[in-house]
Amino acid sequence: MPSVKISGGAVIDFDGSRRTLLDALEQQKLGVNFHCREGYCGACRCKLLQGEVRYLNEPLAFVRKGEFLPCCSIPLTDIDIEIP
Repeated sequence: MPSVKISGGAVIDFDGSRRTLLDALEQQKLGVNFHCREGYCGACRCKLLQGEVRYLNEPLAFVRKGEFLPCCSIPLTDIDIEIP
């Protein structure tokens, strides 16, 4: 079960009970901007400081190196992220 460490101190376990990282973050009341939930708009873009994620469906929004879209991804390893 990968852990998700959020810049600022919060740590959550991604146990697979939620479909995506965005869903898991919302369950923990961590505010992430979003619109589409499918990787089209890029509004949920976060920084991936460490670790690896996998996209459930390849995003259409532009994603720079070191960024990821939690709306359509899951962690493969323990990850450290920064939510803008």
